[in-house]
Order: sequence, then C-alpha cells, then structure tokens
Amino acid sequence: MPSAPFTLVRLDATHHDRKAFDCRSAPLNRYLYEQAGQDMRRRVAACFVALATDDRIAGYYTLASASVLLTDLPEDVSKKLPRYPTIPAVRLGRLAIDRAFQGRGLGGALLADALDRATRAEVASWAMVADAKNEAATAFYRHHGFIEFPSSSRKLFLPLAVAEKSK
Repeated sequence: MPSAPFTLVRLDATHHDRKAFDCRSAPLNRYLYEQAGQDMRRRVAACFVALATDDRIAGYYTLASASVLLTDLPEDVSKKLPRYPTIPAVRLGRLAIDRAFQGRGLGGALLADALDRATRAEVASWAMVADAKNEAATAFYRHHGFIEFPSSSRKLFLPLAVAEKSK
C-alpha cells in the first residue's frame, strides 16, 4: 500500500525547516519564517503544515477564533441565524503552498483539512471565514463553495454545516 504523499501536523517551530519554504509571496513566506511560532506560543493562531515524505514543508495554513457581525452577512443568510450581534467563526488566516508543490491540488487538501478540524472542534463555530489576498485566491475559495460578504468580494465565508454535509 503506497504511503500518503503528505503528512498534516501542527507546526513544530523548533524542528520543521521553515526557511526552505517559498510560495512566491514574501508576506506569506515571512509569516511562516518569523511569526507563526510566536502566534502559536501566544495562542492567537494555530499553524498546520503539510510535510512531504522528506519532511519538507509543502504547504501550511493557520486557524484562529473569529466572529462575524450578523449585519455583515447576506440578508438571506442572517435571517436564519439567532439575533446575536456577532456569530462565532473560525478564521482561515493564511494558506500557502511551496512553489515546488503548486498545481497538485494541495491547496484544496489543506482547505479540506482546515474545514475538517473546524467541524470537529468542540467549541461552537458557525462558519469559516477567509480573506482572499487577490482574485486568484478569491476564485479558489469560490470554487470550494465559499460565499462573498456583500461588503467585500475578497472576504468570504462558508457555513460549517455546509462543509459537514460535503464530507
């Protein structure tokens, strides 16, 4: 039986070689190199990495707690929710793939893993929220069922109930 091409684990900032990672985005590279470990220690974000068979970081994503203003959601969505001012959410803060592994579907696999973690969490969360950095990222999230916020085409959400149904 062949082994899986990637192993998904929490970032170990002392053992994983972050400096070899290059996704062609200086801010995303810099985050992994310099800030991800700090954010994890401070408990403001969790970082998960896809390790290739040689333990090279092929991709990563971050998750953090968030909330969404009820008034920011499309009316057809908000009218089905409780009248709380904010609704709990999970923020997919960053998602990046090393250039050597781009075009292989790893981004979709990382997104699926993030959604799975969010739906299995014991703390209630209604949706996953993502801020797309550019049109390509927006198209990626839309392709995976995310819905744009009315106020911004680059801020998107996916109700976790929808993600659970698609498992």
